[in-house]
Amino acid sequence: MTTLNETPSANRLHIGFYGKRNSGKSSLINAFTGQDVSIVSEVAGTTTDPVNKAMEINGLGACVLVDTAGFDDIGELGEMRIKKTEKTAEKIDIAVVLFSGSDITKECEWYELFKEKKIPVVPVVSKADMLINGSAYVFKVRNKIGEKPLQVSAVDKIGIDELKEEIIRLVPADYNAPTITGSLCSEGDLVLLVMPQDIQAPTGRLILPQVQTIRELLDKKCIVSSCTTDKLSEALSTLSKAPKLIITDSQVFPLVHDNKPAESMLTSFSILFAAYKGDLPYYIEGAKAIDSLNETSKVLIAECCTHAPLSEDIGRVKIPRLLRKRAGEGLTVDIVSGTDFPEDLSGYDLIIQCGGCMFNRKYIMSRIDKAKAQNTAMTNYGVAIAHITGILEEVVTP
Repeated sequence: MTTLNETPSANRLHIGFYGKRNSGKSSLINAFTGQDVSIVSEVAGTTTDPVNKAMEINGLGACVLVDTAGFDDIGELGEMRIKKTEKTAEKIDIAVVLFSGSDITKECEWYELFKEKKIPVVPVVSKADMLINGSAYVFKVRNKIGEKPLQVSAVDKIGIDELKEEIIRLVPADYNAPTITGSLCSEGDLVLLVMPQDIQAPTGRLILPQVQTIRELLDKKCIVSSCTTDKLSEALSTLSKAPKLIITDSQVFPLVHDNKPAESMLTSFSILFAAYKGDLPYYIEGAKAIDSLNETSKVLIAECCTHAPLSEDIGRVKIPRLLRKRAGEGLTVDIVSGTDFPEDLSGYDLIIQCGGCMFNRKYIMSRIDKAKAQNTAMTNYGVAIAHITGILEEVVTP
């Protein structure tokens, strides 16, 4: 569970470590962090699935370190592990590729893969303490990839500080640039949050988008007030002035829109996160595809959370109901959750993505890029509901 004092995993810098089996990935992560984060063994293939470790690292801040299975794994299970390793590239902000052994073909392939994906990559010669002719090996790697790799040793702690400095240098300049509320509010503004605590809300807690938004508003020195939907009128009557901004759950857009003060701007958590994590203009354009849906159309709803289906679930029940009311009961709606996102999107007329609070922006953008590449319209929960209810043009965006 994420507390108010913790940075959500989705907001952390994701750093992936890649290499052959027994190349020293886990040992390097432990040396890099100064902790026993990953299991280390002389047995090749100890790391079978990607292992994520969230932590604070001096100079980098909140990070997630990803220890991956060796990309030279063998057998049927090995192929499955390699595929999982490949999937991690969709979330990684910076990659560290470890070069080891005489044949560096695989390392060069993965180095080029990250370059093609425009992911900053740090080439590293691992186990430098065991190299007989280190300079010749470094020259070999440099000759293959066109840049000089760092030499590191987890045992002797060689090159660890240099590795950290290089990762800091490669952090994207705009990594922390987006904010949830953007320019919609600033210090001293009154912001009202309308937060229905329905069956999807965890008992005794707020959902993550609400927590993150409240924290940002407090950091901005805004004046924050909140209520549930049924107390909206009472909450407004107790305020000495109309809120500059009202943020609500997408499910109650129409009700809040019809009862808000005329001078108050309205948006939703889902729309805010559409801009924060994804491509809002693309989502708005994609929502137009809703108007063309019919009973032969096919829609994909993509959730980031994995949870047991709930009655009146927004993604599994409410949005499909709204769509079928417009397009007809024959409309096909497929639902995926977690990281189960299809590679082939050509059969879909529209993809509706959730707010994405559980994934980092890099991963959400990888889905958007797939949709764009396959000319498949894509939107998100909040934008879709605002479009269907006819108030999208009246909803403010960051």
